[in-house]
Amino acid sequence: MAISESQRKAVAKYNAKAYDEIKVRVSKGNKDIIKAHAEGKGESINGFVNRAINETMERDKENKAE
Repeated sequence: MAISESQRKAVAKYNAKAYDEIKVRVSKGNKDIIKAHAEGKGESINGFVNRAINETMERDKENKAE
């Protein structure tokens, strides 16, 4: 089902207000590997990347305290 122009604008407005965007570049072929891994965990690529970032930052905090 196609969304209306007003719905598209509403979603874009919400996303601009609620989220920051980061563009990530990966070597050719890695996107498919990342996508397959994320899907294997029941996640989107975005969800996987966010989880990876959060877990790494938490681990780095713990290592800094040592």
